[in-house]
Amino acid sequence: MREIAVVEAPSVLGLRPSGVQELPEALLAAGLLDGLGAVRAGRVESAAYDPERDGDTGVLNPAGIAEYSVRLADTVGEVVGRGGFPVVLGGDCSILLGNLLALRRRGRYGLLFLDGHTDFYQPSAEPFGEAASMDLALATGRGPRLLADLEDRGPLVRDEDVVALGFRDTEESDEAGMQPLPPGLHAVDLDGVRALGADVAARQAVERLAADGSAGYWVHLDVDVLDDAVMPAVDYRRPGGLTWAELETVLRTALAHDRAVGFDVTIFNPRLDPGGGIAERLAECLREALRGEIGT
Repeated sequence: MREIAVVEAPSVLGLRPSGVQELPEALLAAGLLDGLGAVRAGRVESAAYDPERDGDTGVLNPAGIAEYSVRLADTVGEVVGRGGFPVVLGGDCSILLGNLLALRRRGRYGLLFLDGHTDFYQPSAEPFGEAASMDLALATGRGPRLLADLEDRGPLVRDEDVVALGFRDTEESDEAGMQPLPPGLHAVDLDGVRALGADVAARQAVERLAADGSAGYWVHLDVDVLDDAVMPAVDYRRPGGLTWAELETVLRTALAHDRAVGFDVTIFNPRLDPGGGIAERLAECLREALRGEIGT
């Protein structure tokens, strides 16, 4: 049985301070840890947000994100090193870099990427310079070296060690000129998940991630993978998405496997949930999925 250790990572350096930075407090207050026997493993604060796009990289806060990623990796790495299971509460999707850097320091690991968007933009195509729309590209070594080659360890994850599941932004990203996903990266969009069924899609993803030469895999969740009808508390809304039941199925399958080494949650914006009901439902979903983890 692995001990769940919560790391708060409220950075919005890859997005903007719209309220996403309040995710950790909202989910913890909504009972995320109830009955899990989890411990608190620290909070990693970010540098001040700079709204000016960097002229050299075309990215907002590139130096701040690089520095933050190293410090987050230190904290997450401590949890992994003592045999714990880190649950990292963002923040925006750029926190993925620090989580993967922690693993890359230890060897080769994979990634289950659950997101309504593929986040594979290059700076020239991302209209605002937000690294939260580039995190998967940066993690696979594409983009400005400052972020795509952290500690000279890039890529943080190999194309063939990634499964992207549940995205629904293909038309939008094509129109914006986003670089294509590489052929070696396994991608199953929302329609593909529905065609297979969430349970089969999740099992196939886990089998793929657990069968290769990596030492394990990280699970990244951007909550906008959920249907906009049940998860409107995100900054970039798009119709459609997974149901609560489908997400619970995917997470339960992914987190229960002994090759899963950590999990992060990003993009939920409590300011768009004034009554707190969405936070409570999200906390319930995550808590039920994590119960499978603590039972391994």
